[in-house]
Amino acid sequence: MEKKQNQPDTTKLADRYFETDDYQRDDELSAGLAKTHEQVTDDYYEGTIEGKMERDNGETIDIPREGFEGVTKKDTE
Repeated sequence: MEKKQNQPDTTKLADRYFETDDYQRDDELSAGLAKTHEQVTDDYYEGTIEGKMERDNGETIDIPREGFEGVTKKDTE
């Protein structure tokens, strides 16, 4: 199969990882890495759809489905 002549060299892209400086850089690759990093971080901190919390001791509890008034002190410790 013949390689297209106008195709850019993408091997440089594959060697690149997110760096905190990507938030300040103006190039397209840095902007994409910064945006992807932010999305992954948001998903990580948001948790899973099951609505579970894991305590420090490893115990898993359901996140209460009531408003704030339904949360007891024990649930937040």
